[in-house]
Amino acid sequence: MRKIYLERGVAVKGVLLCMLLLTMVSQIAWAQVTRYTVTGTVTDARTKSPLPGVVVKFQNQNIATATDGAGQYTLSANLPAGTYQLNFSFIGFKPESRSLVLGSQNDVTVDAQISEDIVGLEEVVVTGTSVATSKKQLGNAISTVSAASLENSVATSVDQALAGKVAGAQISQNSGNPAGGISVRLRGTSTVVGSGDPLYIVDGVIINNGSPELIDLGGYAQNRLVDINPNDIDRIEIIKGAAAAAIYGSRASNGVVQIFTKRGKEGKPKIDFSTQFRVSEVRKTLDYNQYPFRFVNTLPGDLTQEPVQRYDYQDKIFRTGFGTENNVSVSGGSANTQYYMSGNFLRNQGIVDNTNFTRGGARLRVDQTIKDWLSVSMGANYVLSTSEEIPNGGLSEAYGALTGFIFSNNFINPEPVDGVYPSTAPTAILRRTNPLEAIDRFEFEQRTNRFIGDFQANMTPINGLNINYVLGYDNSTQIGTGFIPVGNTTPSYNAGYSRRADRTAYLLNNDLNASYRTFLADWLESTTGIGGTVQTEKYYTTGITGTQLGPIAQTSTSGATVVSNDSRIDLNIMGFFAQQTFGIGDRLFLTGAGRYDVSSVFGVDNRWQFYPKVSGSYLVSNEKFWQGLSSIVPIFKLRASYGQAGNLTAIGAYERYTNYNPVSLPGQPGVIPSTLLGNASIKPERQVETEVGADMSLLNGRLGLEFSVYKKDVKDLLLFVGLTPSTGYLNQFANIGTMTNKGFELMLTGAPVQTERIRWTSTLIYSRNKNEVNDIPGGVLTFPGGFGQVAAVNGFPLGSFYSTYFARNADGSLLLNPAGLPQADRVGRNPETGQPTGATKPKVIGDPNPDWTGSWVNELMVGNSLSFRTQFDAAYGFDVFNFTRRVGERDLYGGLAGYEPELRGEVPKGTSAALFGIFENFIEDGSYIKLREVSVAYDFKPAFLGGNNVRLSLAGRNLFSIDDYSGYDPEVNAAGQSNAVRGFDFVEVPIPRTYALGLNLTF
Repeated sequence: MRKIYLERGVAVKGVLLCMLLLTMVSQIAWAQVTRYTVTGTVTDARTKSPLPGVVVKFQNQNIATATDGAGQYTLSANLPAGTYQLNFSFIGFKPESRSLVLGSQNDVTVDAQISEDIVGLEEVVVTGTSVATSKKQLGNAISTVSAASLENSVATSVDQALAGKVAGAQISQNSGNPAGGISVRLRGTSTVVGSGDPLYIVDGVIINNGSPELIDLGGYAQNRLVDINPNDIDRIEIIKGAAAAAIYGSRASNGVVQIFTKRGKEGKPKIDFSTQFRVSEVRKTLDYNQYPFRFVNTLPGDLTQEPVQRYDYQDKIFRTGFGTENNVSVSGGSANTQYYMSGNFLRNQGIVDNTNFTRGGARLRVDQTIKDWLSVSMGANYVLSTSEEIPNGGLSEAYGALTGFIFSNNFINPEPVDGVYPSTAPTAILRRTNPLEAIDRFEFEQRTNRFIGDFQANMTPINGLNINYVLGYDNSTQIGTGFIPVGNTTPSYNAGYSRRADRTAYLLNNDLNASYRTFLADWLESTTGIGGTVQTEKYYTTGITGTQLGPIAQTSTSGATVVSNDSRIDLNIMGFFAQQTFGIGDRLFLTGAGRYDVSSVFGVDNRWQFYPKVSGSYLVSNEKFWQGLSSIVPIFKLRASYGQAGNLTAIGAYERYTNYNPVSLPGQPGVIPSTLLGNASIKPERQVETEVGADMSLLNGRLGLEFSVYKKDVKDLLLFVGLTPSTGYLNQFANIGTMTNKGFELMLTGAPVQTERIRWTSTLIYSRNKNEVNDIPGGVLTFPGGFGQVAAVNGFPLGSFYSTYFARNADGSLLLNPAGLPQADRVGRNPETGQPTGATKPKVIGDPNPDWTGSWVNELMVGNSLSFRTQFDAAYGFDVFNFTRRVGERDLYGGLAGYEPELRGEVPKGTSAALFGIFENFIEDGSYIKLREVSVAYDFKPAFLGGNNVRLSLAGRNLFSIDDYSGYDPEVNAAGQSNAVRGFDFVEVPIPRTYALGLNLTF
């Protein structure tokens, strides 16, 4: 396998940049310093109660501490005499700054009252340059989600917990399996054949969130964000626009999600323990055929029926699942050393019998202040997860539990007789798996070992200069095994099947950033940032499949036929950026930045790419003329931004080449070319986005409004181009497609009630995005994950359903064939009979992209003890391709209630067979409103626990859905995390209704 390495000169440049910055540090001359001690108390401005855990820090210094349980702090520092800013920050509160003068007096007292930040406009975020910036100064929209918003969510993974909490993000759960995959799309889809997932960064580590299908489970695949424990998270920042993501370069066209985990704080050891008991159940089952007769054959003219007994297969497939989640953490430290240690264990049963997901892990974070100007931090996270799976089949294989159910005649008892499972399919030709045999005899498992670690150093050699280095490492090995024993009801593997596959992913990133903040004049603030990154990714995948097994064999190598595969990928990226921000009169903030990237994925001519950005914000409320309105509208900001970002995911590491495959020739080894012709001139897909918006707080900060309007143009889309047979190849990658996303985001946050005893906050989120693709070769590009019925069509949204539709009369009524049955339209009409003739005529018959999505979150706090939370999510104006109903209502199977009218004679016999080829019939409205989350919690401090805090909670997730969809759930997707195939429902496991009872203890 070929390996591609970047030019040595590029690597030398990165090393020289690192050496230059470190040399600057070593040459700093230090002034005379004195030992000072600053003490004080921090309280809540609303409740007047002390606040524990507030971070108190000297601005632009590595000197910080946190308040204790009584809200008190002590901060010691060796500093030169002068004027300093002391910053007070706490999640969910407005940051406060106090000016203090350090002189002859060594002991100083500074108290502070901080107020709740209801609207979030004064949150401090980090946008990749290691410079903390208030959101009100940014020229682009950034969403933040705190740990408090993730509590009691009953979510298994981080991305699942984010659903409904971020404006401009469509987050959907594709499967109800206990480790079901999640799709996150920020401001629509930005690629056709690549991945649509954002770039995920955990504590500065670029992590792998791949969704490899090592074993065929019918489209369902875990994505590796399931390895991150939501209970370890402190906050999440979501960067949606290209202007903000531009400094991440070639990997950020889908947005960036930065996850910050919890850290220790100065003080005595603090122990947090939580346990949760969960119950999951199927929320809705399909109406099954209960008619006590069946036709003896499928001939249209023979209406003879015979009595049968019908069975509800779903009652035998689904179960009530139980689970438990346990977390414990210990944190604390001294003024110079802080630590955070945690352990977790999750075991969650699926609602399909014999499925479950288990995850156990441990995390460690140590922060050490070596000097007042130098601190280091080390983090380590190990996780081991295992899952027992039941395949769904359907997309490429014909084995599986739910697939077996929908392809079965439900008048056949599926229970085994003398240990032998009967075939539940109509004939040997249409044979499918007995669903109970798939549950009881098949063994499909996945296991993942993963380690994520980082080392970070932060230096502040002089006031205003901040240098940050991050070394991040992510290594995981995922193993999948599948076994189907000899003598089964599958159509393809009656002689047995065994597979073992593994994938090792290795990611390493080196990032060095430096920023300098200073006042060039009383009215002019400057922040300059420069940085560089070197990233390496390696993937090793192997797979062995054996068929025709021996009678007692289970390993893949024991098959009479063994097929193996081996893939190795080596990808390298290097980038440099510079960013300059000017703050003029604390009112106008202008930012310009650019990044150069070089990637080994592309040829020498297109390896280097430049991504610029500009943005600006105008704090109108800081103008003098606004002072009269400050009590009504305390903050009013206008913002605008423009930026570019790239996408590397649409092409593999070696797909620019014409690859060759080994072949055995008589007496000699040889090679033959693959069907893909190389293209050395291809380059990264490029996104260009413009965004304008406004942020404001109203009614003395009790009401906040954020809105953004954006247009995102994607050019140089990488697509498969069909080639003429004379070339000797079938396809080639080429930069020819274009895509546009236009959208609007609105978030309204307010506190209708805010007293010393009661606080009620309410948040409304509305997001609208319209997607359109163009310049598709031939006008249409179909995708295999949707059986060729899903496509990219010029002038339509990506993933539109493109297939057959009803022939109709001029008045819109169905044009029936001579037998009185509905029929598909065709390219022509018979001039005498008016009947369709020729080949069927496809067109766009549905759109899986919603017109808009929204959520409504309400939180009520009564005193310091009782809290309530509800979250409703909605998606409106999208279609679902109900392939499940298409099969289940067909006369050959007829297991669903929709086939009963034909049995009862209410429609002509043969109607289901006629409808089977008219795909328009199975397009349904998927609009829904879901009660995504609801919880109630009670905090108290019993005397027998020494006054330590105890929390009891009761929570629910996906409790009900208001929709007209006839399938299990309009949110699921049988094609998993596929970027192009969305809204395709083919017996995917429904999302369960889950209840959880929790207990939290803090010592």
